[in-house]
Amino acid sequence: MKWEEFRVIRPHLPESSDGFHQHANGGGWVKDTAEVEGDAYVDERSLVYGNARVYGDAQVSGNARVYGNARVSGNARVSGNARVYGNALVSGNARVYGNARVYGDAQVYGDARVYGDARVSGNARVYGDAQVSGNARVSGGDITGGTIDRTPLLIFGSQYWIGFSRPGHIASGCIEQPVEWWLENVERCAEEHGYSEAEQQEYRLHVEHIVAWMKLHGLLEPETETAAEAE
Repeated sequence: MKWEEFRVIRPHLPESSDGFHQHANGGGWVKDTAEVEGDAYVDERSLVYGNARVYGDAQVSGNARVYGNARVSGNARVSGNARVYGNALVSGNARVYGNARVYGDAQVYGDARVYGDARVSGNARVYGDAQVSGNARVSGGDITGGTIDRTPLLIFGSQYWIGFSRPGHIASGCIEQPVEWWLENVERCAEEHGYSEAEQQEYRLHVEHIVAWMKLHGLLEPETETAAEAE
């Protein structure tokens, strides 16, 4: 696929292909700052850029994008509309596809699958024969097996989603912190991200609701529960 054709599906790219090249195995476009080894495959509709690395027998196909400092290796497959970015690692026989996102310091490896609209971020690790799908959000901890197809508590507020990520922790986007941090900093954090005063109060209520839900289901760590009760 020529650069002009490629820009039709990726109009955010510059008009000139200067600084990009096509990978010999698959014809996909790769920024010169990225590294794709010869045996790796990059489909003609895929894009690898930033300081990303694709190596081994890994494959990037469909409308997939790999960028930032991300790494895709081994027999891993990233396909569909999937994105792998940040410092994320996808390796082994892992598969990331659909509209899935893997980012932050997350790692997906082994025979793990991440697909649908799932998000794996933060320092989460998904491996073994685990599957993360649907609208699930995983931003911390280890998932070694089974299927997670939804986050147990996920609130889509007026600005962004916020929800349970693991015992004693709440996540919103790429921010995952213990509940004590959220109880102390939710308004400040919201203000720094451009939320109005009403939205800051709204997200305070969301945080308090999630903390109460965790307490009800025994998902607060002992020291965290004491701190939350003190609020």
